[in-house]
Amino acid sequence: MIWSAPAERSDDGALDKRMSQPTWKRYGTNSQCLCGSLCLCGELPCDNIHHRDTEITQRHGGFGLIALVVMVLTIATSAAAQQKNSCIDCHAKLDDPRISAPAKLFDKDIHKARGLMCNDCHGGDPNATTAEAAHDVRKGYLGKPKTLDIPAYCGKCHSDANLMKRFNPSLRVDQESEYYTSVHGRLLKEKGETRVATCISCHSVHGIRAPSDPLSSVYPSNVATTCAKCHASADYMKPFGIPTNQFDNYKLSVHAKALYDKQDLSAPTCNDCHGNHGATPPGIASVANVCGQCHARQAELFQTSPHKKAFDDKQLGECITCHGNHAIPKPGDQMIGTQQGALCINCHTAGDKGFVAAGAMRARIDDLIASIDKSTAILNLAERKGMEVSKPKFELKGATDALTHARVLIHSSSTTEVDKVIEPGMDVANKGYQAGVGALAELSFRRKGLAISLLFILFLATLVYLKIRQIEARQQQTDIG
Repeated sequence: MIWSAPAERSDDGALDKRMSQPTWKRYGTNSQCLCGSLCLCGELPCDNIHHRDTEITQRHGGFGLIALVVMVLTIATSAAAQQKNSCIDCHAKLDDPRISAPAKLFDKDIHKARGLMCNDCHGGDPNATTAEAAHDVRKGYLGKPKTLDIPAYCGKCHSDANLMKRFNPSLRVDQESEYYTSVHGRLLKEKGETRVATCISCHSVHGIRAPSDPLSSVYPSNVATTCAKCHASADYMKPFGIPTNQFDNYKLSVHAKALYDKQDLSAPTCNDCHGNHGATPPGIASVANVCGQCHARQAELFQTSPHKKAFDDKQLGECITCHGNHAIPKPGDQMIGTQQGALCINCHTAGDKGFVAAGAMRARIDDLIASIDKSTAILNLAERKGMEVSKPKFELKGATDALTHARVLIHSSSTTEVDKVIEPGMDVANKGYQAGVGALAELSFRRKGLAISLLFILFLATLVYLKIRQIEARQQQTDIG
């Protein structure tokens, strides 16, 4: 209840004892004073006066103090009980590393950081003083779960939306159901195959860290290594008939170089293409959609190209036929054209439309590259000679942008579309070259003007010198005479 009686302040700052009849409200079983404090005894605080800038005058009965003491002792006892954990205390001291290691790892586990303990997953009594009592099935002891039960075991919490909101409202709660759509999940559920990956295969068991933690097994730069624990083992994967060179190939790819060498965490790794909880190899019909998550423009152009129908008819993977899958190299101009080593000649032969188009697109790209290089060279020369060419050098970036755009437009397989951006790029490059020529011409003009000026100054200096000599000679003759 809230004490809201008005109080008068006397000249010396003390409260006037003349108080009007108080008004109050009751909140549950407790009462609240004007300052916002709850009265622990739950009685009317009619004798308890709180006022701003004054000390509290306590006229309450002794029951409130007793209640406060009891509450503090109860909280302290409860906290001490929660801190005690016989699971950790016992397991950490055992000589068997299979049992002691998990107890030690759990200290850094994300679940412990969120206030969960051993019994929240394994059941039992963490306050017991004997192993028998701690492992009492009547206290819900479950022990180590079987492989078949692990997804549902983790799903008890991670599939409960209301529960997960208490810890992290942004976490998805469909991981378990999605897992059973994956190759791993279907083999586990339908065939009882226990060698497949489950939650703990990827996330670990007792040392689970947040995915944003660089030490987490599912941190972007660690994902491929985590997958490779199974997929790079020839013996382990032999029963499934799956190649085991994916990780080695991936490390050669442009994606891996971006991820590991440049620390670009946006670069794709295993789960970006295959999925994580619903991990499934992309099929022929879906691989372009997978690549298109990042390479959206290229995927869009391919859908409208002549190659789309041809690839569908021959059941060829749209992106991987040219670029590969795990060992994806850095794309370059050498991939297109009709020269030796170009990818186009793998399907096209001399004289067909694709062969001619490939040759034409490569020639136009080479022309633009040559024009950009020529313009860059002359502008750099002018700059080294002291000429101001920052503006034409900046404008030359328009030609470089056109080159990048043209390389993307190759996926349309249309020479017309490529020419639409090549031509403006050539114009920009030519203007840059002319600017460089003009700068060098101005430099030459300046040098010639400077030479003429120097010669004229030298001529004048010579005349002055001769005149001075003449004056000195006359002066000498006058002195002699």
